[in-house]
Amino acid sequence: MLENLLNFINRYFVPVLTGIFVLRVGYLFCNGLDLIGDESYYWDWSRRPDWCYYSKPPMVAWLIALSTGLGGDYTAVVRMPTVVLGTIFLAYLYATAKAFYSPKAGALAVALILAMPFNILANFVMTIDPPLYCFWMMSLYYLRRALFDHQKSAWFWAGVSTGGALLSKQVALLIPLMLVCYLLLDRQRHPLFKREFLWYLLPVVVSSLPIIWWNQQHDWVMFGHSKGHFGIKEALTFTAWIGQAGSFLLYQLLLVSPVLFVIILAMSLKASSRLTRLSPEEQFLILMGPVLLLGILLLGLVQKVQGNWSMPFYFSALILLSGQFLSGAWEKSLKIGIALGYLMVSLTYALPMLISAFNLHNTLIDPTARFRHWQEVSESIGSARREILPNTEGTLVVALGHRFLAGQLAFYLPDHPDVYRYEESGQVASQYEVWGGPKDAVGKTAFIVGEQKETEVPSALKSAFQRFHEVGTIANPMNIKSRYHLYLGESLRSWPELAKITKGEE
Repeated sequence: MLENLLNFINRYFVPVLTGIFVLRVGYLFCNGLDLIGDESYYWDWSRRPDWCYYSKPPMVAWLIALSTGLGGDYTAVVRMPTVVLGTIFLAYLYATAKAFYSPKAGALAVALILAMPFNILANFVMTIDPPLYCFWMMSLYYLRRALFDHQKSAWFWAGVSTGGALLSKQVALLIPLMLVCYLLLDRQRHPLFKREFLWYLLPVVVSSLPIIWWNQQHDWVMFGHSKGHFGIKEALTFTAWIGQAGSFLLYQLLLVSPVLFVIILAMSLKASSRLTRLSPEEQFLILMGPVLLLGILLLGLVQKVQGNWSMPFYFSALILLSGQFLSGAWEKSLKIGIALGYLMVSLTYALPMLISAFNLHNTLIDPTARFRHWQEVSESIGSARREILPNTEGTLVVALGHRFLAGQLAFYLPDHPDVYRYEESGQVASQYEVWGGPKDAVGKTAFIVGEQKETEVPSALKSAFQRFHEVGTIANPMNIKSRYHLYLGESLRSWPELAKITKGEE
């Protein structure tokens, strides 16, 4: 059966790619799931295009701005770039595996990635990951052409692709780093540093300049945020350490699928242990993925690591695995892994229907809870605003608490207002504090939304208005024990000043 699948993909690759694209677009428009907090947060970024933002480079905001500029501010339109990027990714994955091994290896690499549940999220949730994955894969393809087919122009296009990855997420810096490691492995490759590598590095450096310039203007806030992800913040008990390390491992098993993860891990350990004895092509693939995967697994033993951080490291591993399978390795286990993977993918796509059918909304086993109720809550808040002030034009909206509340209100309130966030600590903890409070707003009225009762609202915020009082509560379907409180602040005196931008953690 696998042989027939590979022959079909290889023979009808363009129609298969087109069919996948159409099905994914259909799912975007029919799933009924709201944006998660990160998506609405990045959408809010997209309304103010810039060279960088508090925690991430600008690519995700640029792509959302392009998509919504063409199709409007709708949930599916915000997510549309994921499908476009995912389709380009599949094309480059196929082409890269084909260039390293054979057309059948290209088909197998595509079949493998489609059997991994994380690929669903990468083609559905519009975060920084979809553009990173796409540009990372493009970088591997052009580096393959540059290094092994000796195409001089490919060096430049590899650099452009890596630059796109760097504008998507900081982890892309690992691509040139591992390329340097690869070139250093063999003295015969050292002459490439004199010319070809510089052509590759040029677009990467150019792409980094706006990020560096923006951060220089904003007290290096993105670098401070990134630094906060690393290091041991406090001593953990053995139980807590097991939970932390086990959580990352569990994410790998769920996002990659259990059998495929074990195969890739075993292959990575075996290949890395004899790196210098491998062919140049295999050395390149190992350094661009499996070595990094082993590194982040080790990192997960000493600190908290997000489950999605490792995903780009699987791409070259899949290409290497495809080549090994066609040479007779992993025959039985890989077939089992693909079958289990497709079962998990099918269940993931069916999750919204299954959760509804068995009435499991907002239970501990409901992974779709993050995707629900934001539109419902925002519409209730919007109705309450209009009841209090039929004409809300010129009024402010202020969110208390997590940045996600600010982003979701901005997106799902019918008038898409500018939403400000009040940070009680006085520190800069999100992009909202980088932007600052409202300008020229003295005397204006504000609606303030949060889960805090009036006695818990910071006094500095209350005293910023001549009058401040609660005007209603709104049910919180995500937490029935904690309602949202709606406050009216009349005649703003001045927006409370925040501390200077610090390099603290988000």
